[in-house]
Amino acid sequence: MLREKLHFRSTDVPAAERFERWREYLARTHAPMDLVSPHRQDFRAELRVVELGALSVWPASYQALTFDRSPKLVRQSDPETCHVSLVVSGGGEAAWGKCATSYSRYDLHVTVSSTPVRIRAEPDVAGGLVRSLGVEVPRSVIPLPRRHVDRVVGRRLSGREGPGALLALALTQMSRRSSGYKPADAPRLEVVLLDLLTALFAHACDAEAAQPAENRSRMLRLRVRAFIQENLADPELCPALVASAHHISVRYLHRLFEDEPETVVQSIRRQRLAGARRDLVDPALMATPVCDVAARWGFRHHAVFTRAFREAFGMSPSEHRERHQLLDREPEASSS
Repeated sequence: MLREKLHFRSTDVPAAERFERWREYLARTHAPMDLVSPHRQDFRAELRVVELGALSVWPASYQALTFDRSPKLVRQSDPETCHVSLVVSGGGEAAWGKCATSYSRYDLHVTVSSTPVRIRAEPDVAGGLVRSLGVEVPRSVIPLPRRHVDRVVGRRLSGREGPGALLALALTQMSRRSSGYKPADAPRLEVVLLDLLTALFAHACDAEAAQPAENRSRMLRLRVRAFIQENLADPELCPALVASAHHISVRYLHRLFEDEPETVVQSIRRQRLAGARRDLVDPALMATPVCDVAARWGFRHHAVFTRAFREAFGMSPSEHRERHQLLDREPEASSS
């Protein structure tokens, strides 16, 4: 039988202590995280850590849970590990920086201990359990350039086909308690698992690189545009942030849009102003101060917003709102 490093089962712990013991257990085996759950008063969970040399396999089941590894916690402790999880049942979402990806049954997702991340996991049915199979590996033993691993962090990878399906099958088999495994098998299984992880990462990077350059550029532009639309309210939104979220340089971002009718900065500004212009005349927002409307669309300073609005539309935000209100009242005056 393969050696278990640790085994946590909530039913072995008094109900009032279960959630805190679970948090401590994860901090010892992985890295410090803040945890939130609606079931913390009587938390149900089970986790085994099976050692395979430098690697470890993590069969886990737990109630609805949010894992939050903040920048502060990363600074406090970073074991420089990579964690790949196979969703067996349930689903959820992972968010890192300004990006987010959802996961469902038989998806694989990758996190690294050096990158802040928030993972929300939910069972398929209320009151049920999320089930996952994880494998943790030191980044130093992965025989790929560091940038290759970084490119798959946060991405949703398939556990139904290709190298992902082979990895899913191996994790499923290795996680089972079986007398068919002997301690001497661990080093051999470590090699097999590391090869499968390497193949998965390389396959994901190759699939991206195999697309024609024109297709890659077009898809990247679509992702950039979607990202900008989703983050217009963020006052920090700028080319540097957009480039960082997509793992490209600012120079490449600008080159990506050099044939477009407007630059990234112009696109952000136009969309923010258009959104603010709509909100200023929205009947549901008539009582909202102009400065608050500006803040809703990422403008920190009222004066900057007013100047930009006047340049774009030939009048101040207040004048635009007043003119619209006057036009709305004219039909009433005519009918009387």
